[in-house]
Amino acid sequence: MSGHSKWATTKHRKAAVDSKRSNVFTKIIREMTTAARISGGDPEGNARLRTAILKAKEANMPAENIKRAIQKGTGELPGVAYEEITYEGYGPGGVALLIHIMTENKNRTAPEIRHLLSKHGGNLGEAGSVSWMFEKKGYMTFPKRKTNEDQLMTVALDAGAEDIRSSDSKNYEVITLPTDFEKIKKTLADAKFDPAFSEITYLPQSTVRLEEKDAGQMIKIMEALEDHDDVQSVSANFDIPDDIMEKITT
Repeated sequence: MSGHSKWATTKHRKAAVDSKRSNVFTKIIREMTTAARISGGDPEGNARLRTAILKAKEANMPAENIKRAIQKGTGELPGVAYEEITYEGYGPGGVALLIHIMTENKNRTAPEIRHLLSKHGGNLGEAGSVSWMFEKKGYMTFPKRKTNEDQLMTVALDAGAEDIRSSDSKNYEVITLPTDFEKIKKTLADAKFDPAFSEITYLPQSTVRLEEKDAGQMIKIMEALEDHDDVQSVSANFDIPDDIMEKITT
């Protein structure tokens, strides 16, 4: 799991300082529009939309943008119907990749993703080739320097969290069922535990440990995928030692 935690932390830090990551709003808007199209525009009865709205607010998206995205999904405003696709593949060192796509043109997106992977030593796989290695979970990280482990554990477990882990030297991880994610996140926030990073994602059941050469290539793949407008999220089962992670991401 530590690979996921380290990448989540790195992504969070880069997103905060890298003004080129302007596609964050684009990805959230697509998620809200699609959630509203599938299950309606009322967040009270649409958990997926509710989660997307929370993410939009955390990203400081203007309320008018949120409203328009939902209206495009419900048909009140003209909009694009996005197709959801999951690509499976491999990165350097045999790392498994789940790439969640939302696109209006899969004939364009598929070759772009294939080229992106091959450029950095990866490749696309067949459907079902790696998805069995992952489980859908709610996921949150909390910096150790700001968090009392015993208190976090007590509040999280009482709220129904599945597990709390010391994933690396810098973070605690809280793992939940997807259906419990919002409730547990709110309970933790009420207890003054605000996550540095949180999402519903696919977590690996085991990890592949990478050394410096493969680790550098793997981070390049992750960054390139995150920068692609059609990629909503990426899950991977790599683990990189702390000293190597610091070296290749600073």
